[in-house]
Amino acid sequence: MRRSIVLLLLMAALGGGAWWLTGPGSHAVADQPAWRTARVDRGDVVAAVNATGTINPISTVVVGSQVSGQVQEILADYNSQVEAGQILARLDPTQVRARLDGARADLANVRAAREVQLAQIEQARSEIMRAEAVRQDATAKLAQVEAQLAEAERNYVRQRELGARGAVAQAVIDTARANVEGQRAGRDSARAQIASAEASKRSIEAALRVAQAQTGTIDAQIVQRQAVVRQIEVDLANTEIRSPVRGTVVQRQVELGQSVAASLQAPTLFLVAQDLTSMEIYANVDEADVGRVRSGQPVTFSVNAYPGREFTGEVKLVRLGSQTVQNVVIYTAIISFRNPRMELLPGMTATLRVISDRREGVVRVPNAALRWRPAGTAAERPQAQAPAANPFAPPGPGMGRGPGGGGGRQIGEFVETLKTELALTAEQKERIDAIVAEARPQFRSLSDPSLDRGQRVTRMREIRDEMARQIEAVLTAAQRSAFVDIRARYDGARSADGGVPGRVFALGADGKPQAVALRLGITDGAMTEVLSGELEPGRALIIGTGQAPGAAAPAPRGFRMF
Repeated sequence: MRRSIVLLLLMAALGGGAWWLTGPGSHAVADQPAWRTARVDRGDVVAAVNATGTINPISTVVVGSQVSGQVQEILADYNSQVEAGQILARLDPTQVRARLDGARADLANVRAAREVQLAQIEQARSEIMRAEAVRQDATAKLAQVEAQLAEAERNYVRQRELGARGAVAQAVIDTARANVEGQRAGRDSARAQIASAEASKRSIEAALRVAQAQTGTIDAQIVQRQAVVRQIEVDLANTEIRSPVRGTVVQRQVELGQSVAASLQAPTLFLVAQDLTSMEIYANVDEADVGRVRSGQPVTFSVNAYPGREFTGEVKLVRLGSQTVQNVVIYTAIISFRNPRMELLPGMTATLRVISDRREGVVRVPNAALRWRPAGTAAERPQAQAPAANPFAPPGPGMGRGPGGGGGRQIGEFVETLKTELALTAEQKERIDAIVAEARPQFRSLSDPSLDRGQRVTRMREIRDEMARQIEAVLTAAQRSAFVDIRARYDGARSADGGVPGRVFALGADGKPQAVALRLGITDGAMTEVLSGELEPGRALIIGTGQAPGAAAPAPRGFRMF
């Protein structure tokens, strides 16, 4: 009896398990949709260039010391608000004051020497006047003596004639002759005195000129000593370290008692940011994006210090000078912004988004729909932000910005299209890559400023024709025919609306993918503007196949013992 009950229970369990495995529960996994879709909608599309940069004050002034000495006093610290001319620190002025006292003493000594020299000049002038007076007196005496000599000579002649007639005695005649001789001696003496006075005058005049020349030398020494005094006075004033501008102390690199040596170059003591309410960001922009960054464009940015907050600014300029970092050419864009609350600090890293273009209320398609292709269909990768350009098309107004006029990225897209649509062999791909690599330097040479537009157009056409000829030589006859079609398609890539060709797939009436050709505008990385095409908002576009990623699959049901 007990065995019969056990057998009945075992048969019931086996039957229930079979029902569980083969009954309605076995079909609990619902039929999954064949396609994953997303809707066409209408909204705004904002094209932006992403970059990173560092926040800096507009002007940072280095405050140093022009003199050496020991720091005696510090009057400003980090974050101190200072005015222009405010004292930030003082150096010990003892040595400078001692030098100043010595220089002033030297100046006083030279000035005293000048006064002595001026007195000597006055003395020499007085002696010249005295010598002149002596000369004039001697000249007057000479005139008197000459008059007396003439009278004595006449008297001698008269006495001699009277003596010849015996009218006067011989003694009278001798007396008259002696008188003449005496007057002649007096005349010679007066002439000698005149010559002596003139010689003395000339000697004193020479001494005067020497004294005057020495006065000029002393004057030059005074000017030199005055310059030394002024220089030391400047050094004394420089022992007080003053802020040259109004701003905020962002760094202090000196301590109390520290010795400052300014023998070779001025040491840095403080860094003063002139105005932290207006600041700038030095952003690094890749060469592929720099063509879309222009002065006046709005910028939004964030910093790690304030997560979730967004700040705004504006592109001030893009510096023409470039630098290469790890084989990547970058340019520096200056972003200006207001910082009224001074919450953004120098040195912070900012993540920027430069708004290069904006479209409002336009028809948009998801970028995932543009990327999806049915199996066996060649991929197309239109660049909505930088329309594709055929490197073999006639030169257009965009030439000169990069190889092929549309930039190296467009040449890469063209070559990728050739590789996918022409089913190139590995050898053909390698040879075409070599041809493109050889042509790139030639395209870059078109930026030579010595070339005018006509020369640049001619040269570009020659490079493109030669590049096309070399690629055709690599292709088979069938591939050359398709190559001509691809070139023709790229020649018409640009339209009057500036868009680029694109393609999406929507579900047709039979439930199969149906291609829809589009003209595309700008993109924000997730959505792309539709310029033209048979699409209306709300239409479902295919973005993938099968179950959506992340969806939980129904758990299989089976026989459970417990």
